[in-house]
Amino acid sequence: MTDLNDAVPPRPAMPTPGKPGDFDFLAGHWRIEHHWRPSTEAEWITFRGEASCWTILGGVGSVEELRIPVRDFSGMGLRLLDVEKSRWSDFWVNAKSGVLARDGTPGSFENGVGIFIGEDTENDRPILAGGLWDQITPSSCRWRQVASRDGGKSWQHTWVMLWNRA
Repeated sequence: MTDLNDAVPPRPAMPTPGKPGDFDFLAGHWRIEHHWRPSTEAEWITFRGEASCWTILGGVGSVEELRIPVRDFSGMGLRLLDVEKSRWSDFWVNAKSGVLARDGTPGSFENGVGIFIGEDTENDRPILAGGLWDQITPSSCRWRQVASRDGGKSWQHTWVMLWNRA
């Protein structure tokens, strides 16, 4: 199995410009092995889920419908390219609320890795939080949710999703 705590690549000083189609690898139907670690837990909790993803607007957007029946959970990932700025943003909607979780997390693809990290708060303190797309092949990929409470010097992995085409 893949290491759930691989190093987090640095955010680039000058992000590679995004282009339509950067998320085309995600289009299709997926089986997902989830590894989730709540901040109060030391051990990973493992469960299965699935997703269906579509490329929209000629590659300027990507929609993901995530379903995790065993946890009574579903949501939607929405990735949009600001064509003028050549910059991707990653948005999330939990099906229980139907509301965008926050502003989109900005990011880019650097050497085959999608790095989407933005500023957030936790208990009224600033943190860096985001998601990483890596290990991208025609039949699999990995997404990792990470957080840093020290300005990016160290990172905690809180959710790792191992995607395999259905």
